[in-house]
Amino acid sequence: MNRKKIYHEVEAIMNYYCENCFLYKHHRKEKGRNYAHKFCISSCTVGEKIKQCGKKLS
Repeated sequence: MNRKKIYHEVEAIMNYYCENCFLYKHHRKEKGRNYAHKFCISSCTVGEKIKQCGKKLS
């Protein structure tokens, strides 16, 4: 898979799942932006899927 397709795949995932995400908004409001970002990367299933796409780039 080439890099451009992978970037488009990640962008599509983020646009579909992450835009207007209730959990991100809730965590950001209650615990701050850094916590919300860490949650998305480490605990969210969508974040795991995005990580898998990122590993294809390496």
